[in-house]
Amino acid sequence: MSNFHLKIVCVSQDLFDAGTDSSSGVVEWAMTELLKAPEIMKRVQAELIQVLGEGNAMEEADVARLPYLQCIIKETYRMHPPAPFLVPRKVEQDVEVCGYTVPKDSKVLINVWAIGRDSTFWEDPLVFNPDRFKDSKLDVRGQDFELIPFGAGRRICPGMPLAIRMIPVMLGTLLNTFKWKIEGDIEPKDLDMQEKFGLTLTKLRPLRAVPLPL
Repeated sequence: MSNFHLKIVCVSQDLFDAGTDSSSGVVEWAMTELLKAPEIMKRVQAELIQVLGEGNAMEEADVARLPYLQCIIKETYRMHPPAPFLVPRKVEQDVEVCGYTVPKDSKVLINVWAIGRDSTFWEDPLVFNPDRFKDSKLDVRGQDFELIPFGAGRRICPGMPLAIRMIPVMLGTLLNTFKWKIEGDIEPKDLDMQEKFGLTLTKLRPLRAVPLPL
């Protein structure tokens, strides 16, 4: 294998790993929040049954007909962004922002985790409440800076189109194919929500949930 082809393989592997790791993390966080709030899970499962029929497979085209599922995913992005500090940026020239001077060649990290929990922008920011996005035009595609889990501008995450398509299908399929319970005798309110910060935001202890037949 030539060096050129080896580089293509390595880059492709990096893109695959980054896309699957972050997307699976978002689905895990969404399932965790739903198991912690059974009334929200019942509501989204009722929507899925009404639109798809209980147990039926979900397709990408169905996402547009599932507004509450979309609200749940946006709320998950707000509270548990897949990349809490996005990708580091380098300042090309001195810039003044809000009275502060950011010197040339500085490395800048955008704390989207903190933005999503800022009470200046969000009411009760520590509460998982998908209804806050009901009738809201806020989107995750980099135009609304209160909610930028993929970043914004020319360096927005190249995996965004894949995530926007696949995460609703993955989550909707899990919710419409099984009933779910937390492993063991743990009460929903006692579910472990500790986070592990890194390039991606994962649970400190992976979610352990039991799928049950419908």
